[in-house]
This record gives sequence, structure tokens and C-alpha cells, in this order.
Amino acid sequence: MSDLPPPPAPGFGAPAAPPTGRQPGGLLDRFLARLIDGILLGIVNAVIVSAIIVGAVMGDSGGLYTASTYAATAVSAVVSTVIYVGYFAFMESSRGQTVGKMVMKLHTLGPDGGHPTLEQAVRRNIWMGAGILGLVPVLGWFSGLVELVAVILIAVGINNDPVNRQAWHDHFAGETRVVKET
Repeated sequence: MSDLPPPPAPGFGAPAAPPTGRQPGGLLDRFLARLIDGILLGIVNAVIVSAIIVGAVMGDSGGLYTASTYAATAVSAVVSTVIYVGYFAFMESSRGQTVGKMVMKLHTLGPDGGHPTLEQAVRRNIWMGAGILGLVPVLGWFSGLVELVAVILIAVGINNDPVNRQAWHDHFAGETRVVKET
């Protein structure tokens, strides 16, 4: 027998053992994962879109607002949408994680507990495609506002659901969930 006293019960001076398994992904972890992905995708997108715009401007000497400038803007809007929505949809449906989620130890789960289907992942991330509004001259200016509103609604939804941490985009995608490995 040991002469040491038994350890105190949890809640009485000793920390409780950390929970094991999967817990709903919290707002801060999910934000940091999106930030990491946003930085990576922003660099890729900037390089590609800059090449498109520079090519259009170098090939056109007709002024600031011309058909080729509009074409470059339209192509850039489509390319940006494909990059952002495509990345998240492909990574979440094939791996259940993006690079940011890998860093933060988060997983996106479909309604059945496995990876979401490609359709579910597209539906979950469709809000990131607001840049496609750039195809319509005046509406393109509002694409950033649409994405900001979507992000705010997602943050409020995650914060207001302390049990599952799901927001409108998770429900729209058929009840997907983001969980953290603990």
C-alpha cells in the first residue's frame, strides 16, 4: 500500500480529466481554420487573378472601362468562385478537412458521420461563391457585403447553438457538423 493520500475528486482542487473523442468545433477554432485557409487561398487567388487582369490591361489601351476590362473582371469573378468553393468542397468531401482544419484538428462530418458528399460540401460553402456577382457590373460591388453578412450569420449561429455548434450553412447542407478531436 502507498502512504500517499488519494487524489482529490474533480471539482475539488484537481482538474477533471480532459474529455476524449469528438466535441463540436468551437467558434474560435473554426475561425482560425478559415483564416489559415483564407490566407493560403488568398495568395493563390491573387496570383491567378492578377495574371488575368494584367493580361487584359496590357492587351488593351482603350481606357479604364472597356470590354476587355469587363471580360477580365468577369473571368476573375468566375475563377475566384471556383477556387474558393472548389477548394472547400473538394477538401471537405474527400478528406473531411481543409488545411486550416488539419492545423486546428477539426473535421467536417456529413449527416451520416462520414465525410460530407460533394453536394453537401458545396451547399455548406456556397456562400463563398458570392464573388460570382462580379459578372453583373453593379452587383459585383456587393459581393463582399454578401459574404460579410454570411460570415456574421454563421458566427452568430455557431455561438447560439452550444450543443452542436451548427449554423445555417450546416443545416442547408443537410446537417453537417464540424467536430474537434480531443
